[in-house]
Amino acid sequence: MHDESLKELYTLSDNLHRHLDGNYEGDNRSLHFKPLKREAPLESLDLDQIAKNIEVCTKCNLAQQRTKSVPGEGSHSGPLLVVGEGPGRDEDRTGRPFVGQAGNYFETWMKAINLSREKDFFITNIVKCRPPQNRDPYPEEVAACLPYLERQVELIKPKVILCLGRVAAHSLLGLTDSLGSLRQGEHDYQGIPVVITYHPAAVLRNLSLRAPVWEDLKKVTHLLSGG
Repeated sequence: MHDESLKELYTLSDNLHRHLDGNYEGDNRSLHFKPLKREAPLESLDLDQIAKNIEVCTKCNLAQQRTKSVPGEGSHSGPLLVVGEGPGRDEDRTGRPFVGQAGNYFETWMKAINLSREKDFFITNIVKCRPPQNRDPYPEEVAACLPYLERQVELIKPKVILCLGRVAAHSLLGLTDSLGSLRQGEHDYQGIPVVITYHPAAVLRNLSLRAPVWEDLKKVTHLLSGG
């Protein structure tokens, strides 16, 4: 290092120490440090504020490839919370959950039990950004996103949670059983009854799953009616 550069480095270091000690009387512009912006704790945020946080979230690698994050949408006070696994291509493009082919099919399920997205349920996913090639989200991605979902549950206070698919059930409940086995059991999340069924995309690939899905939807209506 050249003598002049070394001298400048020593001068800057000396001035920095004086600045921190309150004894520096020179030009503070060269010693200006932008304070770190701290995020508000999630427990202080409402649903709209959480959505804004999710839109700019960079807590995991999924943020690097997304087009739009997908916070969720629907009734903020409805009795049902629907949880899928993650956004797909159409959701990544629009920023809205369950708007592709599987999402449209899911809407027919809800209409069959007289529930609407606008009035009766909020719908979201375990992870809020699309995993590449629609792969299962990695554990660290789930861990980064789960606090958002936990806060959404706290605010919505649903009577029932409906999990769509294996990833949603495993991630929310911390279980590893097969989906077929999970469907047969009784589950709750923080005291809220949880119904587990197949993801609509899986049903579109295997129409024989329509009958068990209908049985699961009847469980939802039974619980919503106070059963």
